[in-house]
Amino acid sequence: MESSSSYGVEKLQERCYKEWMGLQTKHIDDLKEALMCQQNNDHKLEDLVGKIVNDFKTYAGKRSELSHRCCANYFAPSWNSPIENSMLWMGGCRPSSFIRLIYVLCGSQAETQLSQYLLKVDENFDVNHGGSMSDLTATQLGKINELHMKVIKKEDKITKTSANFQEDVADMPIADVVLGDAAVDDALDKHEEGMAVLLAEADKLRFETLRKIVEVVTPVQAAEFLLAGKRLQLSLHERGRVRAHVCGGVGDGAGKSDRTTC
Repeated sequence: MESSSSYGVEKLQERCYKEWMGLQTKHIDDLKEALMCQQNNDHKLEDLVGKIVNDFKTYAGKRSELSHRCCANYFAPSWNSPIENSMLWMGGCRPSSFIRLIYVLCGSQAETQLSQYLLKVDENFDVNHGGSMSDLTATQLGKINELHMKVIKKEDKITKTSANFQEDVADMPIADVVLGDAAVDDALDKHEEGMAVLLAEADKLRFETLRKIVEVVTPVQAAEFLLAGKRLQLSLHERGRVRAHVCGGVGDGAGKSDRTTC
């Protein structure tokens, strides 16, 4: 009965994720359209950026609610490819990766090609010279760098707490584990409850980092940043599916590729 209940929760979590990924695709289309019509339309861009940030907050809230029913699924989701799961930090991406993406978009010569690809709106329209993100002022960069340092410290704190939870489980007497003592189940329940709290904290840090970035940059820069981030996420997701297919993984779909090795 418990196994059936856990399976039901996992399907709800997977549905929540797939709905979010579908919304990501819509966000990309909306951002493309807004950037192509950006002249004298900062208010529209600002409204769209605000809506997208709030959509992430809503998604994080749903994740938090579902994680309290079964948290472990988020740390190695069956709906992800193996390569995606290998990149996860606390059930998602590192908030500091948002800021690393900004540095890429700012115009490092080594990252120019990637920047141009991520900011490509359609076949006939590109944001010139890496887009407005390359025009960040010294003041903006200073605020973003300060935010970066704060976010890394908070990430490290969450990571350390997670490691402590794992050590607590590892410290359980081996005999209790082998014999299936009730204390083991209690300890595992406590571990999962603690990890659910950490997942919510990590999602909150992701949201707060996103919100603060949007506050520092202009509406156009925020739209370009969000477009790049969403394109990157969807590209990694699709590439992960292709690699899972080539490597014989199951995943949630079968991609096609000419690759013969992994």
